Amino acid sequence: MTEPLLSARGIGVRFGDVDVLSGVDIDIRPGEVHGLIGENGAGKSTLGKVLGGFYRATHGSITVAGRRQDRWDTPTALANSVAIMHQELQLVPALTVAQNVFLGLEENRRGVLRGTEATRLVALMEQSGLFLNPEARASSLTIAEQQKIEILRALARRAQVIVTDEPTASLSKTEIDRLHQIMRNLRDEGRSVIYVTHFLKDILDVTDRVTVLRNGRKVHTRDTSGESKETLVSAMLGASKTETLYPEKTRDFGPVALSVRDLLSPNGAHVDRLDIRAGEIVGFAGLVGAGRTEIARAIIGADPASGTVEICGKPLARHSIGEATRAGIVMVPEDRRGQGLVMTLPVRANISLPHLGWLSSRGVMRKTRERALATGLIEQLDVRPAIVDGDVSNYSGGNQQKVLIGKWLAGAPKVLILDEPSRGVDVGARETIHREIGRLAREGVAILVISSEIDEVLGLATRVFLVDRGRLVDEIDPDMFSEADVLAALFTHQGMGDDAA
Repeated sequence: MTEPLLSARGIGVRFGDVDVLSGVDIDIRPGEVHGLIGENGAGKSTLGKVLGGFYRATHGSITVAGRRQDRWDTPTALANSVAIMHQELQLVPALTVAQNVFLGLEENRRGVLRGTEATRLVALMEQSGLFLNPEARASSLTIAEQQKIEILRALARRAQVIVTDEPTASLSKTEIDRLHQIMRNLRDEGRSVIYVTHFLKDILDVTDRVTVLRNGRKVHTRDTSGESKETLVSAMLGASKTETLYPEKTRDFGPVALSVRDLLSPNGAHVDRLDIRAGEIVGFAGLVGAGRTEIARAIIGADPASGTVEICGKPLARHSIGEATRAGIVMVPEDRRGQGLVMTLPVRANISLPHLGWLSSRGVMRKTRERALATGLIEQLDVRPAIVDGDVSNYSGGNQQKVLIGKWLAGAPKVLILDEPSRGVDVGARETIHREIGRLAREGVAILVISSEIDEVLGLATRVFLVDRGRLVDEIDPDMFSEADVLAALFTHQGMGDDAA
């Protein structure tokens, strides 16, 4: 058998007193796409980061092309032609696209930078089929565009092994297909891709072999040709469960909880009318860049906007996040690291941060009350590890998402906006989040769900609006439409927002 490009033996990782990985063995062969899957908290992203040199293992060893490595960190990994593409974006916001892609790979003449990054990026983009403005600042781009920078940066390093951690979470269907073709091309060149993802269909479509992790341990590594969605889910969860089921929809709605009229923002939101009743789940479906997030941000006051927003019949006195929160409307943002969580604070402090007023007395935090709040939400949302003072930066993406959702549920909102609630979330955590959304609706919370996964919008919502260029261009009954129907309708409406509104 051909010698592996990269091998790991007995890999263990401990965060504090918690073992995140225990005794994991894995071999990455030349010329293969190797899938890594497991529930959020199973350790798949942690293992990917260890293999990419971003995390250092507490136990175990790394071997590259038959040579055992005494030290394994990011510089050593790059020196051994191993690169990592991060799920949580690792960009320098003030630098341009080209500068971010070639950071550390700049051409120079006698120590003076030649400034050739933009020209080199054009050639790389033509080769990969992923296109961006080389001179645009990273801070000005959408999450999906920033994700492309991560992909291009990994490709620029010409690595023999590329670790991709949830690379498709913010990409459109066309961009995902293009990325998968890039993976196949790399495989055909004899290079290897480690594909960490929660999308089982992608695992079955693209990978040659797949390793399943559960509770920090390896379940098995098998040829993907012998797997199905059912066998993968069963291995991940340790039971014969199928894919996530959506909660039963309720149509027992109360009075209008959110009313929006003549909303207009400089960022592109333009909504003539939107009403959501207490206990109702409304969905926004749209292509990447359709303006769904811009509408949500305008509603809660994150972006300046004109128009009227009423919560339970009372108009917001001022258009600001603070006023919206006090009135009972909150938003779980798409970018959990940049806009949702404070990564330097523990789980407890992240959950309590928006609620310091009622958690404190005369300016002093009531620690017992704060810990009780965090403990209850950790248990309710099945956050793993269930540590009140856990370092949230070490949690998996799905468990960070649960903490973020819990942070806003703590205030018992009347209206909840969820922007990409299951982004980077596996089947187990996804089911927990969906179950919680259903419970909130039954308790009378008005919910707006924004998701790039059309099946999620159709599965959760009782009404769905198609969005294009910041406008609500059509309303559909989700029980009467398939995912293909919605995509066809979106492409029909694309670019027709001014006429359809």
